[in-house]
Amino acid sequence: MRILTSIWMVVLLAIVLLGVRVNNPDFVKILKYKTWDYFQVIHPRDKVSDSVTVVNITEADLKKYGQWPWPRHIMAMVHAKIVDSGAIIVNHNILYAEPDRMSGVEYLKSMPMDNELREQLEQKLLDTDGIFAVALNQSNSVLMMSVKNEVDNILPSTTQIIKKGNPSQWVYEFGGIVAPTPKLSATAKGLGVNVTSPEPDAVVRKMPMIISINGKLYPSMILENLRLLYGSNRIKVVAKEHGIDEILIKKDVGIPVNHNAEMYISYTDPANYVHMSVDEIMSGDFNENKFKNRIVVIGLDAAGLSVLKYTPFGLTTDQAITAQALDTLLTGEFLLRPAEADTYEILFMAALGLLLIVLIPRTSVLLSVPLLVFITGGISYASFMAYANKGWLVDPSFAVLFIFLIWAHSTYNNFATQSRLRKQIKKQFEHYLDPGMVKKLQKDPSLLKLGGETREMTFLFSDIRGFTPISEKYKGNPEGLTKLINRFLTRMTDVIIANGGTIDKFMGDCIMAFWNAPIENRKHRELAVKSALEMTVALKELNMHLQAEGLPQINIGIGINTGDALVGNMGSEQRFDYSVIGDAVNLASRLESSSKTLGKTIVIGEDTRHTIETAYPFDYIDSITVKGKTEEIKVYTIKS
Repeated sequence: MRILTSIWMVVLLAIVLLGVRVNNPDFVKILKYKTWDYFQVIHPRDKVSDSVTVVNITEADLKKYGQWPWPRHIMAMVHAKIVDSGAIIVNHNILYAEPDRMSGVEYLKSMPMDNELREQLEQKLLDTDGIFAVALNQSNSVLMMSVKNEVDNILPSTTQIIKKGNPSQWVYEFGGIVAPTPKLSATAKGLGVNVTSPEPDAVVRKMPMIISINGKLYPSMILENLRLLYGSNRIKVVAKEHGIDEILIKKDVGIPVNHNAEMYISYTDPANYVHMSVDEIMSGDFNENKFKNRIVVIGLDAAGLSVLKYTPFGLTTDQAITAQALDTLLTGEFLLRPAEADTYEILFMAALGLLLIVLIPRTSVLLSVPLLVFITGGISYASFMAYANKGWLVDPSFAVLFIFLIWAHSTYNNFATQSRLRKQIKKQFEHYLDPGMVKKLQKDPSLLKLGGETREMTFLFSDIRGFTPISEKYKGNPEGLTKLINRFLTRMTDVIIANGGTIDKFMGDCIMAFWNAPIENRKHRELAVKSALEMTVALKELNMHLQAEGLPQINIGIGINTGDALVGNMGSEQRFDYSVIGDAVNLASRLESSSKTLGKTIVIGEDTRHTIETAYPFDYIDSITVKGKTEEIKVYTIKS
């Protein structure tokens, strides 16, 4: 019952853990993500495209060109220099949501005057937004949009997105959008949202390629770069019953995304990217190869202005993350997490948990530890190799935790059961077996399996002859009789145990013992006969003491037989009795009973004499028929 209870407790634990995994709470997600972060750190993306350059607006730049925001004509000059140096796409990871406050034209709008005068002045004043718009229009430029929770009724126009199915139910939904000014939006070749996927630990690991606002789909900046790179004017989003299936720029050009239209960023060492400051560009002190045929990402990297975000490689700027995402596209080294991965992982854990529940109770604690290391190490290694070679994001973390908890609980139950069994073994056998044999049984309780096993054994029965007259002498003194019997049984038991025998039971003045169980011993015949001879010697010594004390003498009869018998724990799991049953046992008892009529102290069966006849001088007594047998059997004794 205790074993069954322990098993059910482990099964219940497994069910609870699987339920936790199915619900996927934040701590499970974090555990999974941290594992993948570690994979990326120890094995970052191998390929670097050499096609992405990051331009940072640094604190040194702000000291030289003034506080932020700069007049838009400065950004126009920076943009133009980058394009003139051969850049194919320029991304502005800066939100230009308001007109330039330093623009003369914008300032003029706030002044009260007649329209004629306003038109004359506008022709003479600097339109910085207009200058920037012209620069954007003359190149492949991508401007950033941001999202907000507030609902917008009027939404900006972007690249045409063709829908197949209903992608809106799968992609992230936001209330509104913050776009660049209409003048800049109209001239930029691409408009894309810059948003990262929400994570419980705020680490940026993936980006939505498509989002929804009031049912209208918007592309990411990353997606707009790919569209411009391939000269496409539209994007196709395919949704199926499990989520977003694919995002296509052209028929054969797409991005592998998950069911929420997210792309996992495959990070590499940030030091692999070219980083430049605005001052380097404005001064012209740079190698044009840093921009030629490259995608450029411009962003803020000054204290108080830049937005730093966590990545597997630590804190970094928004433009650096954009560069990593772009390079993931350019290298084609995508990280993949199929929609069915969770289901497969849960089924795998369930199967493995069931295996452990069955296996661990049958394994020693010392063997279960390397088993645990092998399984958890194998899962971790296989997951890492899947990531390193295929880019597959397989989660080993919860599986390892699951296996460890199942192992710990099962091992504890196993240990507790074994401990109880060892105590039970000691209690049952310490007075009937050699201490060394008891320790072996405690070390390996499997020798005492419930139900036992059939094996060849040798059995010895010993009984006091003429016990009735002895008991009559102690009439009125039962304590004296008990002491006498105990002295006799103790001496006989010591002889049997010293020769590796197992005391099965005491039946009044009768002793039943056997050899070759629970510890295997090939010399069981010889040891049983040796015990019988030594018992007669020990009895002579005992009788000398009894005679000196004026106590009655004791005579015994011994029967020995060898044969197959069922040996083991007879009983229940809570209470058992280690014993033997079989015809060979009964025959040994009959031989002991016949010793009186045959006039011999020791009577030995043919099966015992066989194979050891050279070890002892056997005398043939007779062929007899014992109770319960129809055929005669040959019996022997030992020559005096």
